[in-house]
Formats: sequence, C-alpha cells, structure tokens
Amino acid sequence: MGKAQFLKSSANFGLTAFLAASGMALGVPAQAQTADAAESSDDAAAIIVTARRREERLVDVPISVSTFGGAQLEKQGAIDITDLGNAAPNITMETSRGTNSTLSAFIRGIGQQDPVSGFEQGVGIYLDDVYLNRPQAAVLDIYDVERIEVLRGPQGTLYGRNTIGGAVKYVTKMLPQDFYLKLKGTLGTYDQADGIVTVSAPIGSMVRVGGSLARLSRGGFGQNLTTKQDNYNKDVWAARGTLEIGGYGEPVLIRISGDYTKDKSNARGGHRLIPGRVSGAPVLADVFDTRGGLNDPKQDVEAYGLAANVTADLGGGVTLRSITGWRKDSSASPIDFDALPAVDVDVPAYYRNEQFSEELQLLYDNGGPLTGLIGAYYLTAKADTQFDVRLFTTSPVALPGLTAFTEADVDTDAYAIFADFSFKFTEQLSLSVGGRYTWDKRGARILRQNYLGGGSPVFGGAGIAAGAASTNFRGTREFNKFTPRVSLSYQPTRDHNIYASFSQGFKGGGFDPRGVGVNAPAAITGRPTDAEIASYLSFRPETVDSYEIGYKGNLLGGALYIAAAAFRMDYKDVQIPGSAGCTVGGVPTFCGIITNAGKARFQGVELETNARLARDFLSSGDRLSFTGSLGFIDAKYKQYITQIAGRGPVDVAAYRKVQNTPRWTASGTLAYSTPVGAGDLNLSSTVSYRTKTYQFEIPNPYIDQNAFALWDASLVYTAPENRWSLGVHGKNLTNKRYKTSGYTFIAADAVTGALSPALTPTLGTEGTLTAFYGNPRQVFVTATVTF
Repeated sequence: MGKAQFLKSSANFGLTAFLAASGMALGVPAQAQTADAAESSDDAAAIIVTARRREERLVDVPISVSTFGGAQLEKQGAIDITDLGNAAPNITMETSRGTNSTLSAFIRGIGQQDPVSGFEQGVGIYLDDVYLNRPQAAVLDIYDVERIEVLRGPQGTLYGRNTIGGAVKYVTKMLPQDFYLKLKGTLGTYDQADGIVTVSAPIGSMVRVGGSLARLSRGGFGQNLTTKQDNYNKDVWAARGTLEIGGYGEPVLIRISGDYTKDKSNARGGHRLIPGRVSGAPVLADVFDTRGGLNDPKQDVEAYGLAANVTADLGGGVTLRSITGWRKDSSASPIDFDALPAVDVDVPAYYRNEQFSEELQLLYDNGGPLTGLIGAYYLTAKADTQFDVRLFTTSPVALPGLTAFTEADVDTDAYAIFADFSFKFTEQLSLSVGGRYTWDKRGARILRQNYLGGGSPVFGGAGIAAGAASTNFRGTREFNKFTPRVSLSYQPTRDHNIYASFSQGFKGGGFDPRGVGVNAPAAITGRPTDAEIASYLSFRPETVDSYEIGYKGNLLGGALYIAAAAFRMDYKDVQIPGSAGCTVGGVPTFCGIITNAGKARFQGVELETNARLARDFLSSGDRLSFTGSLGFIDAKYKQYITQIAGRGPVDVAAYRKVQNTPRWTASGTLAYSTPVGAGDLNLSSTVSYRTKTYQFEIPNPYIDQNAFALWDASLVYTAPENRWSLGVHGKNLTNKRYKTSGYTFIAADAVTGALSPALTPTLGTEGTLTAFYGNPRQVFVTATVTF
C-alpha cells in the first residue's frame, strides 16, 4: 500500500482528534497504589483500575492485574519500561539486543523478541488505550504517567487488538484545572543529565492545554574500541502536547494529543563471548566494550503520533467512547553481529512502520446488576523492513564477499467485534461472559537478492547483483477466529473475591520476511511453484486456552492486600521465528527459519501483596510498608516439530526450552516514610530475583543467563503540597553483570542443540556468540520544583 493511499484510507475514519502516544515507563509494583491519592492511603480498597475498560476497585476485578502508580514510580527512581520486568511476577521486559529503543515483552511465557516486519507481538502495549502495533521505539522514559496496569492472560474481549499473552496499559495524567508548571532535573553517574519541563493552563472553564519537553542523555557504559564511540549511551529528545475539552464532571471529555521522540543514541554493540576464530581477537575484559566496525547507517530512531480519546455520557448508564490513533516511526540500525571490525555478519537495517486504528465502545453501567461493553475495532498498518547481511565467504567457493539483501513489506488489515458483560446474581455471586470475532488479513511482498563484491544499493553499496532473486514473492492470507471468555466470581464480603476464569487467545499467521523462496520443497525437480513458495514462507496462527483461579482480599482493615492466582495455559501452533546459516544455490548465506512448533503447556502460581507493617512506631505519622511479588511458572514444550535434513520432521520437545521465561521471579520493596519538618522523607529498598533465563528455545551455555538478584534503593524528601522534592536513587547497587539477550551462529546438534565442540561458525568466519547486558550500577540525584 502506498503512502498516499494509506493516509487517504486512514483519513476516511475521521481524524477527529488525536491522543498522546509518547512517554512509556515503568516502575515498581504498587498493588495498592494506583492514583496518587491512593498511594498515600492506608486502605488498599482505595485502588481503582480500568482493566475491564471501566473504573472498578482492584479487588473486584476477576483478572490477574498489577498496578503501578505514577507518583510511586517517581519516588522509586524508575528509569524506563524495562524496570517493570523486575517488579511484576512472570514478566520479562527487555531492550531488544542491538537497539536502544525496541522492546521485547513476555507475560507467562508468551511474547515475541523478533522485531522484523511480519511477526506480531504476543503482549499488547496500549498507550491511553491506543494499541502500539510494532515494538520499535517502544522503550521510552516515564513522565506524566498516572498509572500502569499489567494484565496477565488473553484479553481479546476487552481490548481492540488481540492480546494473546496479556496487555500493558499506560494511563497518562489528565491536565489539572489550574495553571501547573513542573521542572525536573537529574544528574548521575556516566554523565547522566536529564531535564523535563511540564506546563499546562486552563483556557476558560472547559478547555485546558499542556505539554512536556524532555531531554534525556547519558554517556556510555563502555566504548566501541573500533569506532571510538560510547557504547550503551543515551541521546533522546521527546515532546508531548495535549488539548482537553470538558471532563471534570462534564458529560463529554475530548483528549487530543500528539507526541514526538528522537533517539540519536549510538548503536548498541554486543560483547563477544569467544575469541575470534580467524583473527584470534581475545574476549574483552569489560562486557560493555565492543569492537564492531559497522557504523553505516548511523543509529537513528524517530517516532511520532497523533491520537484522540472521546468519551460521552449519553445518560441512563450508557457511555460512548471513541479511540482514534495514528503513529509512524522509522529506525536506522547498524547491527554488527560478530562484534569485530571486519565486514562479516554485518547487518545494516531500516525499519519503517505506520499505523491507523479506530475503536468504538458502548459501555453500560446504570448501577444495577448488569454491566458491560460492546466494541468494534479497525487497524490498518504497514511494517517495512530492509536489511543487508554482509558476509566474507571462503567455503565451499571463494567469493569476494557476499551480501544477502532482504526487503519485506508487510501490510495488515484487522477488524474485530467484541463484547464483555457481567451480571450479579446476588451481592456475592457474579458471572462475566465475553466473546470476540477477529478478521485478520496479511499481505506481504518479500524480495531477497544476493550481491557480490559489496553491499546492496539501498545501503550505498557497490555490490553486483548475483543471478536472479532467490525470493520475489507477493501474497495474502486471511485468518478468522472466535475467542470466548468466561469468569465466575464469589465475594463473601466486599473485601474478598474468589474467582475462576477461562479465556482463549489468538494471534494471526503470516509470511516469513527472511524466507528464501527457492529453498521451498518442490514436488518435481526444478524451481518450486508459486503455491509451493507461498506454503513454504507462510506460518499458521497460534492459539492459547487459559484457565485461572484466584483470590483477592483486603485484610486487617485495609492494612494488608493479597492477590493470589494459579493458572494453566495450553499453547498451540506456537510461532517461533529465527535465522540461521544456510546454502542457496551452492553458496553459504543467511536464511530465515520459522516454525509452528506444536504444543506448549504453561502452569504456575502468582502472589502479590502490599502490607502496612507499622505506623506511628518511631515518630508520629511515620509508616513502614512492604510490597512484594512472587511468580512461579512451569513452562515446557509438549511437542516441537522441526525439519532435520535426511530425517524429515522430528519432535525435539525434550531438548527445547521456553525463552525469556524464568521459572521463578520475585521482588520485594521495604519502604519507610516519616514527617521531617513540614515535609516527608521516604526511604525504600528493593531486591528483585530471577532464576535461569534461556534466550532462545535451544539452550546455549554462553548466552543464557543464570539466576541473579538486583538491589535498588532510594531516599526522597518531598516538601509540603509537593512544591519541591530532592531524591537520591541507586540502581543495581551490587553492580551485577547479567545478560539480557544475545546472538548465536554456531553449529549445533539438530536434535539436542548441543554446540559443536570446535564452535564451528554457521554464518561468517569468526564465529558469532555475542551478548548484551543490563545496566550496571547507576546513582543519580533528582530534583523537582512545582509551581
């Protein structure tokens, strides 16, 4: 779909208004703390969430949901969205490998870490109810956030886009009715220097305007020894503007917003875990140092969006809501897989994404036993990816250097209708029933062309086209599915909820953007037919059946909140994208590999708590509290079919692991607050723990991360009425080195996955085993002033 055609079709839905789509962020679980007012409350019953698209007490919602309040995130010194992975149970949130801003998200074993067009996320990210279709530019810092909600399990009957694994909801603050100005500045180690200015003002009694400007910068944790650039640095400008009409008791609220983010951080280079096979380059001592020589194109990420939330109270308990969103982003990324100066396994890449969505909801709640919503959703999106894979090749034939260029343009059109209703039979017993019908249409244009003697013309290379394209494919497929949800809730008292639920999730199929069409099996000798290529490149939808029982309770007069859940998920036709060294026309090169693995089973338990341990015990008005989470998941493949040369399909489930899903996750925060002068002093300390994490389905002793713990701490003084604050924050205070992702192109046993003893490369000459690491110890001081 051309740009003009895309924008024209989007405009037909009416650009009534546009919503904010910037600041993303995270923090530490605040189960009993959602709105700022509730964060200082002693009563956990004060928590209000919108997990079911209407305001409800957290204890009343028969869904596993964690809530993170904006004020508490600021006190904890939360940096960006990936902090959430250390706070909530059975969740992984990471920056994706060689980037600074692409997000990999997993909930209860379901997610997606491949950023290439054609692969859809397993976890839905929503910003003020607008679904973000692509993971690029999704790791942004927090500001002006009211709360963040994390919903675990399929949520298709409540949200516009399919959310097979779960949903992460960002809820930004409404503009205040009075003039407001806030200045926030941060200075820290590694030359960290951040500044955020937020201002808003009323225009009459009905209209408010506001905006924020953020400058976020930091030096590198290490250095690229070849290019002399900082490695793991940060160089971001961001802005957001909002116009609000109505609200604050008026029957209509219109929020019109726009945002812009520019990330000029350097490319993030990986750390080699083995010496160079040809050059003999040793393993570097500092895991944040790298030697990758690729620096063209320059790392550059630009993202911007417009959106609108319109809510109208029609009377009689009926509310009409419209959610309109448009977003666009582009990324240029130089990815040096083997992290060495030579041009070998070098991947310059462009990612360009654009989306338009419209969601209509009709909600009903007149205070009676029946509540619910009916919704309709439309999404049209483009995801275009271009990349070179540049190799030195010496075997089996000597070539002056081979480039495999890939262009994958994937268009998505999705329609859905959904409904979810709850009925109270008595004050204690209620039933919720929902359903969703989804129509997905996926269109793809995939071009794969080899070049000799240099890179492709797209990236300014002088390579010469080598023969016909190995893939030149156009195709479309449609996927339709009905997915239900039902839950039964029993509340013996207002402060206790016992529930059981069943839900089904669905994610459509598509086409492998890295696939090599000429490698498709042919019924007769010769080049495969178009139908055989389409079958070879395509992958099927995946589904999950989720069963859950749980308890939520406010105990001891609101001093203790507990949420416990046990779940089982049966996951079918699991989509597993990947890439590997291969041979095309007798020449060693790079190929995409995607598998609908078969079946997986996830089962586990989760516990979250917020407890007031003491108050008025050292001084009048002080308080000691504990917030904690614990997650356990037994995740395993029951069937994993892979094609093995000479043997055909083989079930290798016994040798495969579920990626990015540690068996145990835990987090605990001990916080103490006390009046000092006219203000308040807050001290907190957080320890989080994760057991062994597998980066991919095939275990790898080099890049997999063993169990580890992180320790954070904060000390914050807040003046009366939040006029000013001063805080000191420490992250990863033990300076733990831990891997978050990696690359591997080393020969392994096709069944067991065991690496070859000689660590023989399957792509390139030096051997690729590189890792990326989480942030080292950081200490920073933050000051705020409010007018």
